[in-house]
Amino acid sequence: MRLTDLIIDPSTMRLELDIMELNNKAIVICNGKAKVADLPQHGETKIITHQGKVKRVKWDEGEEF
Repeated sequence: MRLTDLIIDPSTMRLELDIMELNNKAIVICNGKAKVADLPQHGETKIITHQGKVKRVKWDEGEEF
């Protein structure tokens, strides 16, 4: 899978990120969970929601000709 979990500190319920490490990434946060994925070089990344919650993340990639 492309999405990987980010660790949320359970004692403080805070998410700490080093933004210099997360270059060209998408971060999705919903229902107390946080996940990160690489963005494609050429394409679209769609976040699909249902009733205000993230249902799935879809990628549509292409290549320049």
